[in-house]
Amino acid sequence: MPSAKNEVVSKSNKNMMAAAAYLLGFVTGVVLLLVEKEDKFVRFHAMQSTITFGLLFLVGLVPLVGWLVGVVLAPLSLILWLVLMWKAYQGEMFKLPVIGDLAEKQLEKLK
Repeated sequence: MPSAKNEVVSKSNKNMMAAAAYLLGFVTGVVLLLVEKEDKFVRFHAMQSTITFGLLFLVGLVPLVGWLVGVVLAPLSLILWLVLMWKAYQGEMFKLPVIGDLAEKQLEKLK
C-alpha cells in the first residue's frame, strides 16, 4: 500500500513534468508526448504546449507579417508561457480556449 508521503512525491513529480511540458515550448511538449504514455494530466499539458507554441512558432515564420505580429505576440507569449507553467505546476487542468479542447481531441486520437 503506497504511503501518503509517496503519493505527495508522485503528485509533485507529475505537476513538475506537466510544467516542464511548457519549458521549451513545443519541443518539450513533443518529447513528453513520446516519453509519457500513462498520465493523462501530463499528456494533456504536453499536447496543449505542442499545439500552442507550435502555432506561435509557425506564425513567426511567415515573412514580414509574422515578424510584425511577433513583436506584439512576443510579450503576450511570455506571459502565456509563465501562466501555463504555473497552472500546471499547481496541478490545475487549465485549458486554453479552443486549443485546450483541440488538445483533448488529439489525445483521444492517439490512444
